[in-house]
Amino acid sequence: MTTADQNFLRPWQDVTSIGEFDWTSLANSEGVFVQDTAGNELLDGPGGMWCVNVGYGREEIIEAVARQMRDLSYFSPWSMAAPVTTKLSEKLADLAPGDLNNVFFTTGGSTAVDSALRFAFFYNNCLGRPEKKHIISRVNAYHGSTYLSSSCSGKMREKANMDMIADTIHLLPCPKPKDKPADLSMDAFCDEKVSDLENKILEIGADKVAAFIAEPIMASGGVIVPPDGYHKRCHEVCRKHDVLFIADEVVTAFGRLGHFFASEDVFDVVPDMITTAKGLTSGYVPMGALFISDRLVEEIKSASNEARNFVSGFTYSGHPVAAAAALANIEIIERDRLLENVQQLAPDFEASLQSLNDIPCVTDIRVKGLMAGVECELDEDHPDEMRDVEFLYKVDEICQQNGLLVRPVYNSCVMSPPLTISRSQIDDLVGILRGGIETAYNNL
Repeated sequence: MTTADQNFLRPWQDVTSIGEFDWTSLANSEGVFVQDTAGNELLDGPGGMWCVNVGYGREEIIEAVARQMRDLSYFSPWSMAAPVTTKLSEKLADLAPGDLNNVFFTTGGSTAVDSALRFAFFYNNCLGRPEKKHIISRVNAYHGSTYLSSSCSGKMREKANMDMIADTIHLLPCPKPKDKPADLSMDAFCDEKVSDLENKILEIGADKVAAFIAEPIMASGGVIVPPDGYHKRCHEVCRKHDVLFIADEVVTAFGRLGHFFASEDVFDVVPDMITTAKGLTSGYVPMGALFISDRLVEEIKSASNEARNFVSGFTYSGHPVAAAAALANIEIIERDRLLENVQQLAPDFEASLQSLNDIPCVTDIRVKGLMAGVECELDEDHPDEMRDVEFLYKVDEICQQNGLLVRPVYNSCVMSPPLTISRSQIDDLVGILRGGIETAYNNL
């Protein structure tokens, strides 16, 4: 069943069509499924929005949240503490890689990224380097919706009618292997993309570049998986030029790639900062967290004997109810061995999706862990993004009629199902997706 909301202006919505578009209205959920208000059961391919990692209907989280609301529904993070948030910060520091032991709680991914960038500025101010404020990101990156985080995002079409910071934000070419020249080897392509970063640092001046921010996998850009070794080598370039390396793990943390954090375990990098959200609470309650290395804090301490207040934060930083949800969520991930489940299912997930390569309009399939992008182009020799976007809307509609939620991102179907998905449910997901693409293609 659909509804045309007259008053709910959604993210990214066309403001000229408020109340005119019918939205699928969801009423219930359980496990990897949601149910619309007409009673139709739908396998949740996108996992909410990359976030429902432990699945729907988890009574442990529901009870933890209700219990915390009864005990303490709020405290001011400016002047108070609460046992549940203290326990969560200790747990997260224990799970985080390297010396990322300082946890700054935020309201979500955008505010986590915003806080990381502001901390980079704060850090350089404390060290007497007020000119070191430029940020390097990448085309097709997505880092959030605040003024600062959106300025660092590289989804160019979405910037058209929005003001952005332009003079101190720099976007590198996207490290998307599909777009490399046919005569260029993957190793040479990786060399080129790493050189893009170093050349940009040298062009701006290392004394002016504060940070490089990168998603390990570019999620909202279409699940773009960079060449092997890319992140590790970019991290080495940053260290060489005294540039902070910020890993945006809002999507990849808390199990999406089979580990609590992907930076070290998957990409062999211990960043200076990591941003998280989404899977931190599996979407049950809004929460984000920024992890800051001990090294940065110690350097600030060593710079002078003066107090150095990081004047940033939110009314709901470390909210006790969100903290209770996060602790219960992490406990489920550990108890139910969901990280191991992802590691075991990932090869099947990839193999099943790669089987779609025989469909003529499927031109690229990108998979890592339990996240994937299936790219479709109706005429690869004559690119037309709007044509292909409209095609994927038809695929989405057909899939939903057959029991699968699909999220089109530009000309890709992206997938990030709950980590609790089974092999048979993966087969169902891929089977319905195949039917959706083939039907839409045959109906052209």
